[in-house]
Amino acid sequence: MDKIAVQIDGRTLTLTNLAKVLYPADGFTKAEVLDYYQRISTVLLPHIAGRPMTLKRYPDGVDGESFFAKHAPAHRPGWIRTEDVQAHSSRARAPGTTISYLVLDDLPALIWAANLAGLELHVPMWRFTPGPAAGNGAKEPVPPHGREPDLLVFDLDPGPPATIVECCRVAEALRPLLESDGLRPLAKTSGGKGLQLYATIGGRTAEQASGEALVYAQRMEAELPGRAVSRMTKTLREGKVLIDWSQNNGSKTTIAPYSLRARVHPTVSAPVTWDEVTACRHPDDLFFTAPDVLTRVAEQGDLFAPLLPLPHPPCSRRASTAAALGFSPRSRGRPALSRSPHAPAPARALAPPAPAPRPPPCARRAPAFS
Repeated sequence: MDKIAVQIDGRTLTLTNLAKVLYPADGFTKAEVLDYYQRISTVLLPHIAGRPMTLKRYPDGVDGESFFAKHAPAHRPGWIRTEDVQAHSSRARAPGTTISYLVLDDLPALIWAANLAGLELHVPMWRFTPGPAAGNGAKEPVPPHGREPDLLVFDLDPGPPATIVECCRVAEALRPLLESDGLRPLAKTSGGKGLQLYATIGGRTAEQASGEALVYAQRMEAELPGRAVSRMTKTLREGKVLIDWSQNNGSKTTIAPYSLRARVHPTVSAPVTWDEVTACRHPDDLFFTAPDVLTRVAEQGDLFAPLLPLPHPPCSRRASTAAALGFSPRSRGRPALSRSPHAPAPARALAPPAPAPRPPPCARRAPAFS
């Protein structure tokens, strides 16, 4: 097992299995997963900071077994923030027990989690209240009804043979309803087959937010009976778009903006413009892989920035973040990193960053998901 110790923002991490292929269809390695997350971190971190993190881990790649990891691993570094939450899910093994969650607030924590093959990042619509007592169990566990969301989400999930194209049509119909009530929805792909709409909110409990979302979903079902459905019953969903309002439940999570997805290709849950939603006529129109998204962010910035409560660094500062690790994007598992002076020398020399790396296969448009 190859290992390399690296310094990231003053933290020492040991990265492992860098040459391991996690997306076989594209030969996309663990090193490239780490490369993506460090390069996208400037726009990703503001959206997940302060939120309890659920990782979906794929230690043997996307073709292997996976599992959701809610509990912070016991072997985590002591400097990674954790927060306690009272479990309150009907599917929880023991509802009412306490779960200690990871909170990924900075680049070292993000890379540490990605090194666990935590390909997918799932977060709820609420954040922990900031304060000096926050972090590593210093506060009382968050109670089940003490979660005030800052976001409202609608997860538009197409029932075959419907696709993201039909999701776009439903999103276009839902948008003016939300705007008439003072909300300003923004769209992102799920990274799979669907589309998600987000809007900032405040002064509501998660239960109230779920109730509001349900009303919107039911209205869409009434106005678009042939296209939209608000109920999860499978027999009702064929060829229609489920408007999943239940993701606003304080115990549920949704894929984070800019997170990778564990699909055949290294796709990303990518923010998109309303012009792109309106223009979508084929599933490939809103199909974005990691290299695609890095290019989009370099050109367009963070399309989800209006959802953030505080100003965040401008896109022009992204280069310094990427330089902190200095991965060579297609180095086939051997990134150019700053090795810790106390670490043993790697088995072979590290490759310097390529000045103009060859675009990876996944950067080219792939067929739509089947």
